[in-house]
Amino acid sequence: MKPNSLLIHIVEDDTLYGAMLRHYLQLNPDYTVKLFTTAKEFKDAVTEKPDIITLDYSLPDATATEVIDYLKERLPDTKVIIISGQNNIQVAIDLLKKGAHDYLVKDAETQERLWMAIQKLQENVHLQKQVKQLQNEVEKKYAFSNSIVGNSAATRRVFALMEKAVTTNITVSISGETGTGKELVAKSIHFNSNRKKFGFVPVNVAAIPKDLIESELFGHEKGAFTGAIGRRIGKFEEAHQGTLFLDEIGEMDISLQAKLLRALQEKEITRIGSNENIKVDVRIIVATHKNLEEEVQKGNFRQDLYYRLLGLPIHLPPLRERDSDVILIAKHCIEQFCKENSMPEKILSVETRKKLMLMQFPGNIRQLKSVVELACVLCDGMEIEPEHIQETPSGNGLLYLDNLTKQGLTLRQYTTKLIQHYLDIHDYDVLHVADLLDIGKSTIYRMINNNELVLQKR
Repeated sequence: MKPNSLLIHIVEDDTLYGAMLRHYLQLNPDYTVKLFTTAKEFKDAVTEKPDIITLDYSLPDATATEVIDYLKERLPDTKVIIISGQNNIQVAIDLLKKGAHDYLVKDAETQERLWMAIQKLQENVHLQKQVKQLQNEVEKKYAFSNSIVGNSAATRRVFALMEKAVTTNITVSISGETGTGKELVAKSIHFNSNRKKFGFVPVNVAAIPKDLIESELFGHEKGAFTGAIGRRIGKFEEAHQGTLFLDEIGEMDISLQAKLLRALQEKEITRIGSNENIKVDVRIIVATHKNLEEEVQKGNFRQDLYYRLLGLPIHLPPLRERDSDVILIAKHCIEQFCKENSMPEKILSVETRKKLMLMQFPGNIRQLKSVVELACVLCDGMEIEPEHIQETPSGNGLLYLDNLTKQGLTLRQYTTKLIQHYLDIHDYDVLHVADLLDIGKSTIYRMINNNELVLQKR
């Protein structure tokens, strides 16, 4: 079939009449038309997923109502046109209520009316296919394995919690430093949940002025305040049946927190300037780089709202705690950047990998992405070398390394402190640290035996 063609199934027990309809519709080269004389024949071929079905009202083995009910379960997007010998308005109304798209009476003009009905449906069917294709692409993009790169123990723990989040509508609270990918996790949860067909509506609380945030969330009526020249639908209504993502929730002014709490508890909102309560069905995901428990103790965040939003907490570890994920993410970013900019794919040299593993990345994934994209531009060959990896202007790129070099240590002392640091942050896994630093495990064990290194919390 051509990309823009339609697959049409004719279900008609009058073989001659059905053949006549098929011949007429096949005059359009964009239509692929198949004829079935019984409901059973049609059901056996339903896996072909026709775009449009013309259905005889009276079949020898099923009623039109039974076939429509069958299609509702298996092909809910398929359009059904009833063709009947009965000119009964009530029957037509009942079938249209059941889900039929149109009802045509058999007469001399049936062919022409059917032709016009299908032409009108054609654009709608094509748009439906495009939307479905986009939905599939979005779902594929936000599949956990595609949207979040990594295989460290910390990342696997995040995956496990995300899997739990998609099976229910529980509120999810995501915490983590700036640049750890909180919004990406929120999107992945939404597009893998049963709300994926509806909207994902993000709101950055920190980016909206204090006096506008209420209108942004709940909407307003015309004339509610100076400048309200028309009705505005708020983000809660926009996210109805979908997901509302409140980013940087810790920045919300405490005066608005009570209204947010009420909206969450009552599952209804009131636009500014209105007395009407509007029911909303919204899944809430919040994110913050702050410690909300500490904000509660400081009096900056309501305790009741904190417990209402806590739900399923997911903490995103900083990049410095994700071990070899740094290299996996760097490779992924390089691959994407080269593809988007039509550049030959580049690889990381062994020394470059070592340098990336030593960097602390206070800006986390966002900073790593920026660093490797710049390296791709600076690199003239196929292999990215250490000199292509630029430190951030603040000088924090090699934070731990810088701190050590400023202490005036000997090379031996520097090496010892570096290995001890990696043992501390990797639960004293000697084999793993030896692999990360590309040194022999026997070297580490010898230093332990010489009391230069310790395998316990100090």
